[in-house]
Amino acid sequence: MVHQSFKMALSKIDTEMDQEKYLREVTRHFRGIEKPLKYGPVVENLSDLISALHSEFSTNYVNIEMVNHLMLSYKSNPKEWKKFAKFDRYKYTRNLVDAGNGKFNLMILCWGEGHGSTIHDHSDSHCFMKMLKGELMETRYSWPESTTAKDHLENLKEGEEFEYHDALQVLGKTTMGVNEVAYINDNLGLHRVENPSHSDTAVSLHLYCPPFDTCSMFEKTTGKRVQCNVTFWSKYGLKSENH
Repeated sequence: MVHQSFKMALSKIDTEMDQEKYLREVTRHFRGIEKPLKYGPVVENLSDLISALHSEFSTNYVNIEMVNHLMLSYKSNPKEWKKFAKFDRYKYTRNLVDAGNGKFNLMILCWGEGHGSTIHDHSDSHCFMKMLKGELMETRYSWPESTTAKDHLENLKEGEEFEYHDALQVLGKTTMGVNEVAYINDNLGLHRVENPSHSDTAVSLHLYCPPFDTCSMFEKTTGKRVQCNVTFWSKYGLKSENH
């Protein structure tokens, strides 16, 4: 449960603000926290995590540090998430765990041996990624031509393509192990995630807020950008009809 003092602090916030607008605004300065908050609630299991997230998103003001804390606090237990973990032989899969009443998406991504994503953005949303099994390598890139996320996101229509002539610059690489959490938003750059192992699978838990159903993919050498739809391989443990 959230501490009473924290609830009192929330009561002083203007509850008339729009939650989605507020969350997007926060991406301008939030960079993620590395350790759980000292006085944050303890998450005992996956059900506790989901309940705590629903509570956190129940008001227009969302303490994004608390969301980060909750993702850090949950400890991987395969017995809890195994039913959501659906693998595909040829590509990584996105499996919806909870739709967050339309305010966030919590999903499990399953990575076969050597599977990886394209270089992509996050549609001006927050992205938390927690390792549940195995290891994943995240490579971060700058935006093409060093323009800002806002410049790229404005006036983008479905199906439009943009081509830039500068290659994407690598900002850094990080390998994540079980129970570690990575955070990214569009103001921190683009990224690609891959399972570096050719003998072991990997499983990760992702939280996106606000949720989105389109994002942009980028070609590394030219910076060419293409908008694409993102779908779920399964929902709530059941295979989706389009797969």
